[in-house]
Amino acid sequence: MKSIKQLREKKNTAILLIHCPDKQGILATVTEFLNENNGNIIYLDQYVDRVEKIFYMRVEWELEGFAIPADKIKEYFDTLIASKLEMDYSIHFSKQMPRMAIFVSKMSHCLFDILSRYTAGEWDVEIPLIISNHKDLEPVAQRFDIAFHYIPVTKENKAEQEALEIELLKKYKVDFIVLARYMQVLSPEFVSKYPNRIINIHHSFLPAFAGAKPYHAAHARGVKIIGATSHYVTSELDGGPIIEQDVTRCSHIDTVERLVRKGRDLEKIVLSHAVFKHLQRKILVYKNKTVVFN
Repeated sequence: MKSIKQLREKKNTAILLIHCPDKQGILATVTEFLNENNGNIIYLDQYVDRVEKIFYMRVEWELEGFAIPADKIKEYFDTLIASKLEMDYSIHFSKQMPRMAIFVSKMSHCLFDILSRYTAGEWDVEIPLIISNHKDLEPVAQRFDIAFHYIPVTKENKAEQEALEIELLKKYKVDFIVLARYMQVLSPEFVSKYPNRIINIHHSFLPAFAGAKPYHAAHARGVKIIGATSHYVTSELDGGPIIEQDVTRCSHIDTVERLVRKGRDLEKIVLSHAVFKHLQRKILVYKNKTVVFN
């Protein structure tokens, strides 16, 4: 049986994510830079927001045979192109495996879905730890041989416990965080340390049906669709840039239990799609919106 690392796709590429004021010739300038340095482009997508007049682009190319060493690409690109065109950009390398921490509480459906994809080798990611404010899912972490840290949070100890969590994230060299139905609100101070690197999932009843029992409230109103939303976490509660959403229809014959089941199915799929897009470096955030490339 193949190991997780053997199952992962093997490639050696660089990914460039760009947004900048729109003007003629940006696409040609970037592709010419890559072509002149023997970069074989394997993916290119771009989008222009006509209202904001912002140009967005994602381009991926093979590093084998590329004339510029990987550790010098940023320096060359910044000097020759980015500074002249007022670009905000980032460069990522497929060989650099991201490290993801999972925060959970008591519900396991999103956690199991993530771990099944991870162990199947679907994602190029490492999961060094799981953090929870309850002990319920510790056996799951043990089953998958992932470090589990129980950190209970109350109003009185929130700052102290978040400081402990941040130290753990640093210790394990975590790049981004997934809140797999973590039922705690992260403080603005915590969120500020991981901008656009904390992914959350919740039902799409907000703000109409807030509270502890949204499915009960929605059932009482006779809703005809239910959904799920995954977004980056910001200091505004559930108001961060949306990455992925989906819905399914329901009717008067659906009980509260059936609505919960349908909702949980959507939650785990939507969250996994959002995480996968993040891992592929296919998301650009501008203001409070996302451009998600195909």
